[in-house]
Amino acid sequence: MSLSTDIVAELTWRGMLNQVTDEKIGEFLREKPRIIYTGFDPTGPSLHVGHLVAIMNLRRFQRAGHRPIALIGGATGMIGDPSGKSAERQLLTPEEVAENVRSLKEQMSTFLDFDEKNGALLLNNYDWMSGFSYLDFLRDVGKHFPVNVMLTKDSVKSRLAREESGLSYTEFSYMLLQSYDFVYLNRHYGCEVQAGGSDQWGNITAGIDLARRMASATSSLYGLTCALLTKSDGQKMGKTESGAVWLDPNRTSPYQFYQYWVNTDDADVAKVLRFFSDLGEEQINELLAEHEKDRGRRLPQKQVASELTALVHGQRGLAAAERATSIFFGAEISQLDDAQLVSIFCDVPSAVITRARLEEGISLIDALVMTHLAPSKGEARRTIQQGGAYINNRQVTEIDRRLTADDRASESVIVLRSGRKRYALLRLE
Repeated sequence: MSLSTDIVAELTWRGMLNQVTDEKIGEFLREKPRIIYTGFDPTGPSLHVGHLVAIMNLRRFQRAGHRPIALIGGATGMIGDPSGKSAERQLLTPEEVAENVRSLKEQMSTFLDFDEKNGALLLNNYDWMSGFSYLDFLRDVGKHFPVNVMLTKDSVKSRLAREESGLSYTEFSYMLLQSYDFVYLNRHYGCEVQAGGSDQWGNITAGIDLARRMASATSSLYGLTCALLTKSDGQKMGKTESGAVWLDPNRTSPYQFYQYWVNTDDADVAKVLRFFSDLGEEQINELLAEHEKDRGRRLPQKQVASELTALVHGQRGLAAAERATSIFFGAEISQLDDAQLVSIFCDVPSAVITRARLEEGISLIDALVMTHLAPSKGEARRTIQQGGAYINNRQVTEIDRRLTADDRASESVIVLRSGRKRYALLRLE
């Protein structure tokens, strides 16, 4: 496999590169294909937007000709990384961790190519950590790890300074486990580079130090960190009022995922483009210049939304998201199921009726009042007369129009609209 890109130069212009353990890493990575790993602890059943920087980083390394290892922390996930946390995580059961590992492995195949001869590797550190007894680990690994070195790491110091939370011995040991991962991957897979978010700097340098003390490294080891995904105001990106933006379509639908990126603030869109788009530097600059001419078109936001939605949810997911977006802006509603409609209209009012009542027929006037699209029957009547009433985005002008089961947009949902953008759902029990 030949190298197609100076990966350090690319990460630098994209603004992703934060720290390196050795300035020679660029030369090292240009010499020949290298093996690089990043760890992902299975603390939840799905990856989320916060993981995307690390994932896209590995993806860029693979596309540049290097071989990535996505390491799922089946062992370290039993503890939880204290880095960047103000309090100790809630410990998961072994069964929860195992189920999360399975889910994360499935999601990883979306981003990395595991099929080719020198393709990415997907590993689980539980496979080697589970063979250690407590005494063996202390004797074989722990004796090489000075406590005074651990105490200098920011992830440890910041927690020790908190009187109300402190740091348990369990979390204190996390750094040792992650450090040994680097040693093991170097010994058994020839891995020479570890990458992670900027909050992983202490763990990465500790791993390099442990390999040196154990005299086990087959060559020089390197580490690099990427900038965390933050907004211009310093807050982490990937959060909404309803919670995290997940990569699992059952937790965050393709439409919601697409809309999250379309609604990226102008102050953040340049960073998002550079972090996640496959466009080159010149193409990005041209797109941003075009954006300055007419920000209302949101061209860079739509570019990122389309690329990422297609990557995470496939072309079918992107098509569904784009269709859902057009529906919200007035396109006729058809060929959608209940889940898709509820996802699109998750924030609009709704009213519930029985199937029996719908079979009898309910007047559109009553339906508009029930769903709070009109404050009274008189106002509902005026809305219809003035052409402002819609059923499934189809205009209705008949005052005596009655809704029946034939008006369902999906199995149990009818979408009502008043005016241009005021929506409500009429749902069957």
